[in-house]
Amino acid sequence: MNLFDKNNRFNLANIITFGNIACGVIAMHLIVQKEFFIAIVLAWIAGALDIADGKVARKFNLSTEFGIQLDSFADFLSFVIMPSFLLFYSLNITNTLQEVVIGFVFIYYIISGLRRLVEFNLKVDAGSVEKYFEGVPTPLGAILLWILYLLHSYNIIQNVWIIAFLVVAVAWSLNSKIKIPHP
Repeated sequence: MNLFDKNNRFNLANIITFGNIACGVIAMHLIVQKEFFIAIVLAWIAGALDIADGKVARKFNLSTEFGIQLDSFADFLSFVIMPSFLLFYSLNITNTLQEVVIGFVFIYYIISGLRRLVEFNLKVDAGSVEKYFEGVPTPLGAILLWILYLLHSYNIIQNVWIIAFLVVAVAWSLNSKIKIPHP
């Protein structure tokens, strides 16, 4: 198996992306177990792997359509679903109405994140990097949800309705016309 063969589905860039996916899946399991700290560490490792896979793919000419799609699936899991789980499971939801409404807020966030990733894939060519992202990239959206998690965990924002409103704002920003410089 050649780790530097562009046509190998298990080339070095894709293996790094699979590591991102593994971190996201394990983090979600830990979140359900209320092991938030370890889940957050895994989320940051997933973020580092997300940066690394693209750099490796470009440096060693490993960019392929498969890799682009795989990276988007990893982003969806690690930067859309996982931070949604983290914030939702950390909230002090006190009744069924709150649970249902806030559950729909997070479904809206997840659908917005998925839409953003699909739109991005429709616009990008293998190996190319734009100067700006249009709309907030999903890793930045995840960071914003992690900040909300911290604000809630440290009793700075305890009102779940304020958190829900801010999640809706972040979800909207994912598909907005906001220009974000590409790193």
